[in-house]
Amino acid sequence: MTGPLVAVLDYGIGNLRSAQKALQRVGADARLTNDAGLVADAAAVVLPGVGAFGACMSALRRAALEDVAHHAVASGRPFLGVCVGMQMLFDGSEEDPAHAGLGIIPGRVCWLGTSLPRPQMQWNRLDIRRPDALFDGLGSHPWMYFVHSLHGVPADPQHVAATCQYGQSVNAAFRRGNVFATQFHPEKSGHDGLGLLANFVRQAAAA
Repeated sequence: MTGPLVAVLDYGIGNLRSAQKALQRVGADARLTNDAGLVADAAAVVLPGVGAFGACMSALRRAALEDVAHHAVASGRPFLGVCVGMQMLFDGSEEDPAHAGLGIIPGRVCWLGTSLPRPQMQWNRLDIRRPDALFDGLGSHPWMYFVHSLHGVPADPQHVAATCQYGQSVNAAFRRGNVFATQFHPEKSGHDGLGLLANFVRQAAAA
């Protein structure tokens, strides 16, 4: 594999390998790892996640990857959070208030307030709120696949990069400095999702 080294943080929860395989498909040397040295050597870092916020945070801490994630963000390298991995970047979540998040994006993860069924489990169209290199070539309304009952509500609305509509305006993607995060699953979102990941890999190659 000749592409940039992308570390996918392996803390033992969910199908983390699907993110690794999608990144490999778009040219990354993506490795599922809990090795702090390998993460430090990577050009970019990905934090995926599925399931419950509290369980994921507990598993990340048991795997000794909390400080590793903070160091990766502080290094300025491209960092991508996906689904519950995105939620973990916030200060905390209404799903499990007893567990603190990573606090990388100030704000909280809140239940969807819609009368529509939870979770939202469907394809949905993004409304891009601010230009971002990860959206290059995707148009203004790319389609992405969602499975979630909560969304991130940042303290600074400028950190919202894209929304979608699901009985309310739902915050779907975020940008804070070198950190980009998605509530949707780009690895399950066909052409548009792979396009976003390819843009991320290009950023990694340029880092």
